[in-house]
Amino acid sequence: MIRRLIVTRSPGRLSAGRLQAGALTIPCALGRSGMTRRKREGDGKTPVGRFALTGGYWRQDRSPLPGAHLRLRPIKADMGWCDDVGDANYNRPLRLPARARHEELARSDGLYDVVLVLDHNQRPRVRGHGSAIFFHLTRNGDDPTAGCVAIARAQMLRLLPRLSRDCVMIIR
Repeated sequence: MIRRLIVTRSPGRLSAGRLQAGALTIPCALGRSGMTRRKREGDGKTPVGRFALTGGYWRQDRSPLPGAHLRLRPIKADMGWCDDVGDANYNRPLRLPARARHEELARSDGLYDVVLVLDHNQRPRVRGHGSAIFFHLTRNGDDPTAGCVAIARAQMLRLLPRLSRDCVMIIR
């Protein structure tokens, strides 16, 4: 079982990284503006730190339940994640439709077909310090994210069954 995922930036590009998972080294995408120790909402940066994988979601209409020890819930059309700093649900899941600014989990582009939630800015939750920091899928392997860590679908499906329930992601 893999208990630690270590993410580092690759030389040459702010938004390209490497994810070390036991003996596996997997290319990953990072935030379009690189990495930071001072995450702010909308800055396009991936936060540096140690984050628990608290579970996640998957699109059951696109694939069977991936083998995983983490708790995965099926994504439904009415599921979103609040990124509105002025809303009481900031950095929390919410039901759609919603007035607050949010991300839809049932994305048409496939990025969230498998999406794991990192506990960044969860306890305590500080408004404006970043929301919806996920470990999800990439489109083309190296497209930058808005602040998340992302890998190719085949790599995620290979990795999921190996992750322990208490797995952490260390971004440095």
